[in-house]
Amino acid sequence: MSTQTRLQALSDFLKARRAAISPASAGLPQGTRRRTPGLRREEVAQLAGVSNTWYTWLEQGRDIKVSPSVLDCIAAALQLTKDERSYLFALALENGPGAALYPQENISEINPSLQKILQELTTCPTIISDRRCGIVGWNEAAAHVFLDFAKLPPEERNMISLLFVRKEFKRLAVNWQQFVSGYLSIFRAYYGQYVEDRWYDDFIAEMKQQHPEFNTLWEESRVSSAPDVVLEFRHAKAGKMLFHLTSLQVHGSTDLRCSIYTPAGDSNTEAKLKQLMEQHAQE
Repeated sequence: MSTQTRLQALSDFLKARRAAISPASAGLPQGTRRRTPGLRREEVAQLAGVSNTWYTWLEQGRDIKVSPSVLDCIAAALQLTKDERSYLFALALENGPGAALYPQENISEINPSLQKILQELTTCPTIISDRRCGIVGWNEAAAHVFLDFAKLPPEERNMISLLFVRKEFKRLAVNWQQFVSGYLSIFRAYYGQYVEDRWYDDFIAEMKQQHPEFNTLWEESRVSSAPDVVLEFRHAKAGKMLFHLTSLQVHGSTDLRCSIYTPAGDSNTEAKLKQLMEQHAQE
């Protein structure tokens, strides 16, 4: 991303995280004259041990010098998670590996061992995606619960785009915003990691232009390399289904992610999924 875009992303992130922290959680008095939620800029500066002017410039996205030690203090003041801290450092220091070191590969098929894992997870819908959230692998269960990705052209198999474009996903997820937010938190983690890849800027700009909902959810999204959430689906044929989403990084030469939807143990989701797949086999 360009310097201006990177600094604007840093500014947006700092503002969002500052607004999300209550004075009480930071050990500060609530007060009676707060016009906006969260902490004031001067309070973050105080907690971080930096000058109010310097922090204001940082949050305004000015191109100023920063050091890892000071960023550590900012991260502590804003109560950032490990992933959020990495995102802050990548944007502030522009130290992500970027596209130059890890170019996006055109992955047409995944390796046999990963394909074997997909096949073995018979009642766990599983999707393999690349660092741009492009879908490069899936199992039969995923095709039944979500949609048959094989019917889509490869260039349209982007999970972020599909969440907004395909009506099946909006009808499927009871809490669609939570469903989307989980993927956006992963996407934002990649965005910070590959700060030199201009593809992300182009993709985000296109999504904002075509889908107003994307802009709102993107600004609200957190940063997480592996969100662990429970999702409730209302499948058109199987009805209510509950899944635990577990996101795993696939180690190797390609930056792939394995998203596994495990049927909730205290539900009849697995039985419904088996029946759904058996019915399809008989058709």
